[in-house]
Amino acid sequence: MFEVEADKSKNLLIITFSLHLVPEEAKRYQEKVKVVVAELQTGFRLLTDLSRLDAMDLGCLPYIENVMDLCNQKGISKIVRIIPDSQKDIGFNILSLFHYRHGIPIVTCETAAEAMKALSG
Repeated sequence: MFEVEADKSKNLLIITFSLHLVPEEAKRYQEKVKVVVAELQTGFRLLTDLSRLDAMDLGCLPYIENVMDLCNQKGISKIVRIIPDSQKDIGFNILSLFHYRHGIPIVTCETAAEAMKALSG
């Protein structure tokens, strides 16, 4: 499952993954992000929460990559990820090297409190 929302007042895209993400859902996720990112200004920040994710099928990767490319094209300025269990990082750090511009700050946190601090700093 996934949730995608925009906090326009903070120019923040929030993506939350939970349970088991399968390719069919990942495709819907990609389409939802396209709509929501259009509401944000260049320089937006991204908060990705994987704290409730149990598993993600490898077939989801192309959709994740497409969303990274979309965010990069839209002018993302900072990425903060909540990943309490390093085994839940399905390669986001490696994918980031190929799908985001060089120099975009990427912060990985274990808790939501740490993530909020990273977003405000």
